[in-house]
Amino acid sequence: MAFQGFPAEAFGFYERLAADNSRAFWAAHKSDYEVFVREPVSALVGELETEFGPAAVFRPGRDTRFSADKSPYKTYQGAFVERFAGTGFYVQVSADGLAASGGFHSHAPDQVERYRAAVQSAGSGTALAAIVADLREATLCIGGDLLKTRPRGVPADHPRVDLLRHRSLTANRDWPVGPQLRTRQALTLVRQTWQQLIPLCDWFGEHVGPAED
Repeated sequence: MAFQGFPAEAFGFYERLAADNSRAFWAAHKSDYEVFVREPVSALVGELETEFGPAAVFRPGRDTRFSADKSPYKTYQGAFVERFAGTGFYVQVSADGLAASGGFHSHAPDQVERYRAAVQSAGSGTALAAIVADLREATLCIGGDLLKTRPRGVPADHPRVDLLRHRSLTANRDWPVGPQLRTRQALTLVRQTWQQLIPLCDWFGEHVGPAED
């Protein structure tokens, strides 16, 4: 099925789910989720598969076993394309609109250790700093799991101290609900953003790799 955009009902569905995140609401509106949310997301990532690889479209239910919030359903629909283990591209639709991101999501201890070693190295560290600078210039937001201060043993004047605080590193761009999301333009926005994120993902594939265990 060709992607034709996200209907207004997709965003409305999540507005209503946020107001009534219950199993009763879900049972009464499951068909709305399937038609207005899951099918368009599946169509979008399906059209991008040839260029980026197959995507996992996440389940709508939340794992509440270890959470104080027992709301049974996610208030967004996400899909992830793994380029390397723990690294890849993500897209999400919610009541707020559309978001696309990518980068290093997993952060096992051995991965963090290799990441920090690569950032401290002049060659690979300078290359990552340039990639991040290019993404910021292209109006992507840099995120990830951060230490409150620099890692132990890293001098305060290290030229890449901000990057060394990261235990994961991602970049994202989002678009509010509007006419462009209701057309194939949404596909173009995600494709262009993921293309910009290829150098970041490839850097992690080369210098970090998958977790050892």
